[in-house]
Amino acid sequence: MHEVGHQAAGAIEREDNGERPRILVHRRGIPMLRPEDSFEVWRNMFRDLHGSAFHLEVRDEYHVPAEDERLQRFLRGVPTPTPWLPWHDLVRETVERGVAMQRLRVVTVPHSDYQRWLLSVAGRGIEAGEDIRYLPRHLAGEVPPDDWWLMDDRVVFNLVDAAGAPAGLAVSEDPHIVGYCRTVRTRLWGLATPYAEYL
Repeated sequence: MHEVGHQAAGAIEREDNGERPRILVHRRGIPMLRPEDSFEVWRNMFRDLHGSAFHLEVRDEYHVPAEDERLQRFLRGVPTPTPWLPWHDLVRETVERGVAMQRLRVVTVPHSDYQRWLLSVAGRGIEAGEDIRYLPRHLAGEVPPDDWWLMDDRVVFNLVDAAGAPAGLAVSEDPHIVGYCRTVRTRLWGLATPYAEYL
């Protein structure tokens, strides 16, 4: 589900024997495992939030099975209503508790087919309460190679497999990593254009 998010860096462990991917959490240098990537995991993390959630997206292509049909219909020019998803309910619930929800997409111009489609459906996220902004890659300067969420005092990296499909999560509460991500957020957010102006 790309509405949630996809890749990771650093010290990350995953099962390589065909089993489900795991989440590796770093707290004071001690790794701790969490359940596999699922909507319930995300729901619990968002319900723990008190201040803000910021999602950095840096990839031009994602391969999310749940999005394939809608993407293909868009590419064929077939009008398709954008559904209201459980993710949008979670966003609305989170924002109504006073938590700021921000999403920044660093994109190559001209847009990939996937990013053209994503721009066409982003209005649902705005309606739910997200503040979504876009930043052309050639204007961004140095950009981290990975997608991540900055959620209060933790960073959640989105793992992907070799095909670019979601493959689990890795969570860090290391203050140096959190501080770095906050600096990246501040710099890139100030350069980005709000969704309504970017259209």
